[in-house]
Amino acid sequence: MSAPAFDPLYATPGPFTGFPGKGLPDIRRYITTHNAQGEGVFLPSDNGDNKALMANGRGVQNVLYTTKGAAVDLNGEADIAWARDNKPGLHVPDGTLVRMIDFAPGVESPMHRAMSLDYGTVVEGEFEVELDSGEKRTMRPGDVLVQRATAHKWRNLSPDKPGRMLFVLLDCKPMEPINGKEFKIELNELQPDFPTNH
Repeated sequence: MSAPAFDPLYATPGPFTGFPGKGLPDIRRYITTHNAQGEGVFLPSDNGDNKALMANGRGVQNVLYTTKGAAVDLNGEADIAWARDNKPGLHVPDGTLVRMIDFAPGVESPMHRAMSLDYGTVVEGEFEVELDSGEKRTMRPGDVLVQRATAHKWRNLSPDKPGRMLFVLLDCKPMEPINGKEFKIELNELQPDFPTNH
């Protein structure tokens, strides 16, 4: 099988070199736990454990938390260790993932599909989401997309300002074919950003 033909746009480095993306504020992540008396307390705050450039610097992701299993084990802070020590792929099989993505001005993602149920919320900026049917919607801060394993792409509608979205991904059961069409993860030009997915 031959390698996919990648968009030459992704061969040129984008403006982002790390998280947060240039022009966007840093964020704080707060995690709670319990003290020796069983009272709720905060762990030291940070801005996340797993960050990576996407689309050759046209985006940057910050995976804020992941869990494994249907019922999360909070005992002994097992979930905190798991989230810190496991770098996820596109989503976590039999688990959850919270990912923040900063988008460079005017950037458009390739069409892609995650085999997950995703809640996408616009934090900053204005975005267009397009489905493989050609249908499009414009999303503004506070708008939420419930994305049910459909092929889609994102476009930051501002030509000169970065944008930010927050995504929560939940694993889903395999989908049955529709009219002979089978459903699987499709990454296209995003494949190098998620090498563990295929």
